[in-house]
Amino acid sequence: MTDTQISAQKAAAPVYSVPQQRKVVTAIPGPKSQELHDRRTKVVSAGVSSALPVYIEHANGAILVDVDGNQFIDFGAGIGVTTVGHTEANVVEAAAAQLQDVIHTLFTITPYEEYVRVAELLAEHTPGNWAKKSVLVNSGAEAVENGVKIARKFTGRRGVAVLDHAYHGRTNLTMAMNFKAMPYASGFGPLAGDVYHAPSSYPYRDGLSGADAAARTIAYLEKVIGAADLACLVVEPIQGEGGFMVPAHGFLPTLQGWCSENGVVMIADEIQSGMARTGRYYASEHFSWEPDLVLSAKGIAGGLPLAAVTGRAEIMDASQPGGLGGTFGGNPVACAAAIAVFESIDRNDLLAEGRRIEATLTAGLERLKERYDIIGDIRGKGAMIAIELVQPGTGDTTKEPNAEAVGALVAYAAQNGVLFLSAGTYGNVLRFLPSLAVTDELLEDGLRVLDDGLAALG
Repeated sequence: MTDTQISAQKAAAPVYSVPQQRKVVTAIPGPKSQELHDRRTKVVSAGVSSALPVYIEHANGAILVDVDGNQFIDFGAGIGVTTVGHTEANVVEAAAAQLQDVIHTLFTITPYEEYVRVAELLAEHTPGNWAKKSVLVNSGAEAVENGVKIARKFTGRRGVAVLDHAYHGRTNLTMAMNFKAMPYASGFGPLAGDVYHAPSSYPYRDGLSGADAAARTIAYLEKVIGAADLACLVVEPIQGEGGFMVPAHGFLPTLQGWCSENGVVMIADEIQSGMARTGRYYASEHFSWEPDLVLSAKGIAGGLPLAAVTGRAEIMDASQPGGLGGTFGGNPVACAAAIAVFESIDRNDLLAEGRRIEATLTAGLERLKERYDIIGDIRGKGAMIAIELVQPGTGDTTKEPNAEAVGALVAYAAQNGVLFLSAGTYGNVLRFLPSLAVTDELLEDGLRVLDDGLAALG
């Protein structure tokens, strides 16, 4: 094949174009999805569950299309992965072009420019004005594991602190770091040791100021662990699986100050909240927090597997040569996609799109809150918004969780072509994680379906 033919083939990378509208043409799930599900149950582990057993054939923008032709408004984005949109043209074209050049060499044997460029972009866009370095890995849980590993090497300490309601992954170490055992850790022990769970900031339920919540956390760290034995404190600036808890003002910078004074590495788990999800490149920026290490994954490569640990150069360089890396970490195709994601965020001003989505969603949810007293709280930033549902009449008193209502709303929405996700320690949070490509019209349509579902609860 000539160079001209190769260039033409690269330029012809297919991108599905889907009308950005909701459409339900069969029962949910439809007959083809049901047939695929029967096949699945014979060969796929029951431990790999699905929120909605519809089988997706293609996707574009903010719409998923299943094998039966149903079109769903996607308020999940693969749990915050397709932030720039499904099959975003720049990502598809960059990945397709890279497939023609180099698919794999293993960076720790023969390196390539794409890995270096991703590290440069991470150094530029993560919080903190200091020299930074990165290591690229495959997944969010692997980024967490490496962040802890690096902090332990740098400090010479073993203790790992996390916050209540946290979620960090499904590996052995990250299972121990999660707040909820079920379903992530139940029966999978023994779990990793030297992991401690400190109180977090949960303004809707604890009513504490940032200063008071931080004082409570610090008191726990000092009394239960002791700073001298603590390698790192790992914190999601906005907790994801825990229910999109936004900490009170001042909570995170106060903890960072304590960590810095005591030689503890503070790590921002931005796996779900990073990469323009919240109207900033990283959610830490909303809280004037400059963490020592930042963990990126999910939205970084537009749907391809890639993750990173980025941080202060002196911390990142603590590892001996060969101590970091992995066979597929920083794969050239995933790196090419990540570079395209950064370019799309800047070229299309997707940070502003995140703020637009927040304004539209929160305004619509506030209108619903005025009519339905089971909506106890609305919170979040950018395209990372949630409502916490409580039992009727308890919102100003006990705030009793209402997980049943969340389950009913998720099911109702699915039958009407909208994909919502649940979350929260108590299972009573409905979260909205649309891509930044979602239009106001789709947001309003999704809110109408939610309104109908709330009305149907009675």
